[in-house]
Amino acid sequence: MAFAIKLKEKYENFSAVLVSGAIAIMYFITYAAYDFYSLIPQALAFILMVIFTSFTVIAAIKYNKQVIAHIGLVGAYAVPFLLSDGSGKVGVLFTYMAIINIGILILSFKKYWKPLFYASFGLTWIIFLSWRLDLSSDNQFFGLALFFSSVFFTTFYVTNLAYKITRKEIFGFSDVVILLLNSFIFYGIGYFILANNKNSVELLGLFTLANAVIHFVVSLIIYKKELADRNLFYMILAMVITFITMAVPVQLDGGWVTIFWTVEAAVLFYVGRLKNIAIYEKLSFPLIFLAFFSLLEDWVKFNDFYYGSSIQGTPIVNVGFLTACIFIMSFSWMLMVNRKETEKPAEWPWMRAILNYAIPSILLLTIYVTFRLEIAKYFSSLLEATKLTLHQRNGFDDARYEFNYNYEILKTTWLYIYTLFFASAITYFNIKKLKNSELAIANLVINLVVVVLFLTHGLLVLSDLRGHYLLPESKYFSISAFNIGIRYISIAFFALLIIQCYQLQKSALLKKDFRTMFDYLLYISILWVISSELINILDLAGTDESYKLGLSILWGVYSLFLISMGLAKNKKHLRIGAMVLFGITLVKLFFYDIYSLSTISKTIVFVSLGVLLLIISFLYNKYKHLIIDDAKNEN
Repeated sequence: MAFAIKLKEKYENFSAVLVSGAIAIMYFITYAAYDFYSLIPQALAFILMVIFTSFTVIAAIKYNKQVIAHIGLVGAYAVPFLLSDGSGKVGVLFTYMAIINIGILILSFKKYWKPLFYASFGLTWIIFLSWRLDLSSDNQFFGLALFFSSVFFTTFYVTNLAYKITRKEIFGFSDVVILLLNSFIFYGIGYFILANNKNSVELLGLFTLANAVIHFVVSLIIYKKELADRNLFYMILAMVITFITMAVPVQLDGGWVTIFWTVEAAVLFYVGRLKNIAIYEKLSFPLIFLAFFSLLEDWVKFNDFYYGSSIQGTPIVNVGFLTACIFIMSFSWMLMVNRKETEKPAEWPWMRAILNYAIPSILLLTIYVTFRLEIAKYFSSLLEATKLTLHQRNGFDDARYEFNYNYEILKTTWLYIYTLFFASAITYFNIKKLKNSELAIANLVINLVVVVLFLTHGLLVLSDLRGHYLLPESKYFSISAFNIGIRYISIAFFALLIIQCYQLQKSALLKKDFRTMFDYLLYISILWVISSELINILDLAGTDESYKLGLSILWGVYSLFLISMGLAKNKKHLRIGAMVLFGITLVKLFFYDIYSLSTISKTIVFVSLGVLLLIISFLYNKYKHLIIDDAKNEN
């Protein structure tokens, strides 16, 4: 060591190597004297190693060599383990580690040696976590663990900021990682400690909020004193927002979490986009989806999706509807902000591309589901209001109740009407106001799905209403003719949707030509609805064979209509569709109708279809020049 110090002036690098070796030898000799040969007591060995560590720090500063500091650091952290007698005095260990970290804090004002800081950071938290996670989940070392975790967190927090603030340097990626790791390791340890103590579980929200306050005070000092670049200020303020966001679900539940996250996401998105503060826009990105998933959880919690009925609650005047309204207003605001052009290009273009689709999609889905749930609540309350007690509970006999289940079918019908109206309104709004091509494609897909659902299931529900009207299931409740009248309300809204589909394909929003597809949609829908209406009329009239005689004649007449339209408008696909329908009618007639029809019914059907075939043949012969010209034009 003396030889190394003497050579420092002329041979500094060689001297630094000798000093490093000498320090390592002194650590080893002291350990050997204590453990192997018992020449010195534990207290003296401890004092000597502390002196060696202090000398190492001074030497590292004088030589300006990180390697010397690393030797001192490794030796310092090894001391308590090398000299341990197994007494389990963790307070002494952590006090010693805290002193070492404070020494590194002092070094950070002189030198900013990142590897030294990283090593100290990693070793401290690894040792502390290894000790704390190995303990049983009781109150053992409760106060001590909280105290020293706070000391380590504060030390590393100040150390990480010290050099950046004193040298006015830019806050880099590695600094962000350390700041985040230090904050969340401390929060995780604190959460674990408090959660495992039954007397402190209620303090979890307060602890989370305290983390936010700590970061807020730091950000306020940096902002007021202008101690560092604005990126550091925004980063720490982002930590404040993060911990406030976490505090809400930790302490609260239900709709309050959704409301808070939604408003926070909207504010962050607004400030980040219009004030050109990128970190806030990035923070709003996960919050937007967190708020949406929280709303989904609220819907599942407060509504029974499995049985198709809502849990009892007052329609409109309930927490779920209030939460959804705030969510809708916040996302509408974000949608308006998102449509505004910004001068500064986006740092993450992919994020903006996702939000361009995610925000309007989530908004539309939320509006639809919100009012759908309220309609379901209203009819569920009407159903509950019809409850009749037929038999009181008596001993082992359960009580028996009767409900007017006609309201269940009416609820489904009104939900279809609402869905038809919603799809029509969105399509109209896009055609007249938004004029968005991407939304137009979504309109087309949604409209087709709604049309198919109404034709396949919606008309079947309307038939169930008719059945309840003709043959009531309960003698305690009367079913009005509204069961029949609502059918025409539903068909009117279905016609409205078809009209909007026509307007959509006529507009320039769809880049492809969907006229042929719309023809199929229109004429199949008309056939389906009039067939259902024929069955409805014949059923109300009490006719038994409504599915056979009437449908066969109707389909034949409709085939003639399609042939006429195909010839008049020179549309080949309509003529082909007419032929296919007529073929289906004939197959139905010979393999389904003929076995159950009376002689008079058979005669009527055959004569009617024969006349229709003659008319079709006549039309084809009369206008065959149109068909030939059409074929030539195609070639």
